[in-house]
Amino acid sequence: MNRDLCAIALFGVALAAFAAFVQSGVLLTFVMMSLYAALLSQAWNILGGYGGQLSFGHALFFGVGAYAQALGQLNLGINPWLALPMAIAFGALAGLAVGGLTFRYGLKGSYFALVTLAFAEVFRILALSASFTGGGVGLMVPLQEGAANMQFASRRGYVYLLLAIVVLALATTAWLRHSRFGAYLQAVRDNEDAARAIGVNPLRVKLGGIALSAAFMSAAGAFYVQVFQYIDPGIAFGSAVSVEALVGAIVGGMGTLWGPVLGAVVLHGLADLTRNLFGELPGISMVIYGVVLILIVMFLPRGISGGGRSLGQLFGKERARV
Repeated sequence: MNRDLCAIALFGVALAAFAAFVQSGVLLTFVMMSLYAALLSQAWNILGGYGGQLSFGHALFFGVGAYAQALGQLNLGINPWLALPMAIAFGALAGLAVGGLTFRYGLKGSYFALVTLAFAEVFRILALSASFTGGGVGLMVPLQEGAANMQFASRRGYVYLLLAIVVLALATTAWLRHSRFGAYLQAVRDNEDAARAIGVNPLRVKLGGIALSAAFMSAAGAFYVQVFQYIDPGIAFGSAVSVEALVGAIVGGMGTLWGPVLGAVVLHGLADLTRNLFGELPGISMVIYGVVLILIVMFLPRGISGGGRSLGQLFGKERARV
């Protein structure tokens, strides 16, 4: 674990130093959005990669965190720095609620994935109907620029804030890789019946996994509100957030420490590149983006972080056929 923590610390220090010297607002925005995508993917990876519970509705936790952050400031007058841990706590509670309703009845695999998608859609409809969420109009956080209000004058401040959360998510993932709870979580993922036979409580373990995952997902939602100062039901509970979270983890490598980070950076860079190169041709950037994703999934089934092993197995099978 010490090696993982050293690598995480080096990553944090190097990126913080890079952000300190970079003057380009475009580059800082790219770093910020890549870290944001990495946080989404790492949050999903805790439950989907290490817990083996594939979720299609992680936008639910993102939206709970986003609305808690916004409503805490608008309705309760709470400082954003105090609203952030409140939003994370609400997200974790939402995770426990969803987990209690699904894991208790043995839902897993495609059934669990569809139920989480349904939960996110139900919350989207409720948010559209409720008055305190602003309905379809959404909520706008007033501009009060200053570090005390978590509204920074440049992207650099947001990069530092997001980097701290991502480093915490990486440290949590490293802990899962080496702790007893993490071993239990992976045992339940691999064979729930065998894990139960050796004394592991699958329900308790999966509830812990979904609470951790939801907490980091809600932190991403709270961060989104502070950066863009706006949230509505479509953004908060829409499928786009769930897809971005799971695709980054799958492309980078599920159940790995650095896979979601690699996947998020590669996908975000690819999206920006295709948009800049082919932006004048409507839809062509998304076609190229989709083709590259298909190729990665086909030839790197273990993700980018396990690319060497995947390619070795692929070429090994081809030689065996010959």
